[in-house]
Amino acid sequence: MTEASMTKTDMSISGFLTRRRRRGRFDWTDGLTYAYLLLGLVVMFAPVLWVVISSLKTPANLAEFPPTMLPYSSETVTVEGFDQPLPLFDVVGEDGETRRLAQIRRVGIQAQMIDPADPEAGRIVVPVETATPVRRIYLAVENYTNLLASSGNDLWRYVFNSLFITVVATLITLVMNSMAAFALSKYRFRGSNVALVSILATLMIPATVVLVPTYMIVAQLGLVGNLWGVILPTVATPTGVFLLRQYMLTIPDELVEAARMDHASEWRIFWKIILPLSSPALAVVAIFSILSRWNDFLLPLVVLTRRESYTLQLALASFQTEYGIRYEILLAMTTLTALPLACAFIFLQRYITSGIASTGIK
Repeated sequence: MTEASMTKTDMSISGFLTRRRRRGRFDWTDGLTYAYLLLGLVVMFAPVLWVVISSLKTPANLAEFPPTMLPYSSETVTVEGFDQPLPLFDVVGEDGETRRLAQIRRVGIQAQMIDPADPEAGRIVVPVETATPVRRIYLAVENYTNLLASSGNDLWRYVFNSLFITVVATLITLVMNSMAAFALSKYRFRGSNVALVSILATLMIPATVVLVPTYMIVAQLGLVGNLWGVILPTVATPTGVFLLRQYMLTIPDELVEAARMDHASEWRIFWKIILPLSSPALAVVAIFSILSRWNDFLLPLVVLTRRESYTLQLALASFQTEYGIRYEILLAMTTLTALPLACAFIFLQRYITSGIASTGIK
């Protein structure tokens, strides 16, 4: 086998998933590693999978205990003399024979049933423990259509508010953080290390501590109830400055010096040289910013006082219909809320690994 073919085989998906510490031999550490990775996969994705599957369940299926993993729906049959379809049950008789009957009503531990094939035979009283509901896998996609129908234009207003805050705040964050990182990585001035340590020290301050001062500043600016009141207080992040600075340190200073010798302005150097070379780190900061802004709840809860300015997260917390909380629609809305994050992660995932790995190289 040639070296090229071996490389191609090792880079395949199956080769990656079956990779071992020792070539050709299975070591006990391989089993431990795969068990740890499998446990992490279950812990991370099981709740997400449960929410998505539950959003496709009927209200009756959601209320069942113990809960079922797959979405099921009881089969029904239309019987002459009854206005509504009746649920079907498999009933085991005293002779051990199984009959398929339709339940009319249940009273305590007894159920009144009727044979849908012979309704003239009259009603049959059977013990509940001998009856098993006839069910089939059913995807209740009407949960999503009912969500769109019941929320009307409000849902699209919440989506627009969340998208506007996320996109605008992320763009401003990338510009602000990259400018600060450029200054801290490519300029030599007294106090640069102190400035970097001061920026990183803000990570130790909980967001709830500065929530009241932030609200007072937003109120003084007249931005309460305005989307900009959520965007502006969070445009600069210490994590983003640190990641971008560490990445920009890997860019050779000779490129900057050569551009200055060609009489390029500092802004042109930053815009034409530094930013394109820092695209992997910018993608990492962007995905962190998108996750933070899209899922932000506390600051919008305090600043956004008008319902028409609510984000999707606030709408989820206050979502209810005239009939109370309908959990099947709430779960459908939760699933739709998570879709933009999944799309953003899929689009930027190829930059994340290289960006994070390169931020520690100097």
